[in-house]
Amino acid sequence: MIKIENITKSFGNLQVLKGIDMEIAKGEIVSIVGPSGAGKTTLLQIIGTLDRPDSGSVIIDNTEVGKLSSNRLSDFRNKHVGFVFQFHQLLPEFTAIENIMIPAYIAGKKTSEAKARAKELLEFMGLSDRAHHKPNQLSGGEKQRVAVARALVNEPSVILADEPSGSLDTKNKAELHQLFFDLRDKYGMTFIIVTHDESLAALTDRTICLKDGRIVDTLHDETADTTTTNPETNISIPQEP
Repeated sequence: MIKIENITKSFGNLQVLKGIDMEIAKGEIVSIVGPSGAGKTTLLQIIGTLDRPDSGSVIIDNTEVGKLSSNRLSDFRNKHVGFVFQFHQLLPEFTAIENIMIPAYIAGKKTSEAKARAKELLEFMGLSDRAHHKPNQLSGGEKQRVAVARALVNEPSVILADEPSGSLDTKNKAELHQLFFDLRDKYGMTFIIVTHDESLAALTDRTICLKDGRIVDTLHDETADTTTTNPETNISIPQEP
């Protein structure tokens, strides 16, 4: 579903990515780990079409995104890629359901269609009673669930998450991590997750380890498939220096 070939990226004289190749199957949950400066977030932004590589290609659903014009690329991103960030980035002046509906509006969907989808997702998240609350009336865990629902509203091909549980306490982390697998089971979602959280990486089907802009290891959960998870897998993650 996603194919990445020979991705390189430099900022000035600093080469951040040095030839990244990987493939990700539909319904797979993959974590990307490594020390700060390894290139994790840069790689995620390139996969999500937020940045362009210096060389190489990114193919999502048989579309080579680097060949799209800026307008077509923005439309592709809105419809095919969902984003979840460490800090939810909800708009404070809008309610939970309104925040979720925004990407659907951008995609040109009717209000009735956008609202129905947002309500479905809020119910799945266990947040139906919080639909009309603004972000300052929600807990940290609730805000992040709303952010996940927003990422899902256009039924994208892949969800990209950058340290999604980094700002949450232990209980909310565990709930968010389980939510990703529940969403995979219900909607067949594909997830690529940048994380320093060992407990989250240990759950994923595959862990890709980056160091100095290169993939240095790929760890598989041999007991996992695309419908179940194994929280007992033990993966050692490179730590911050």
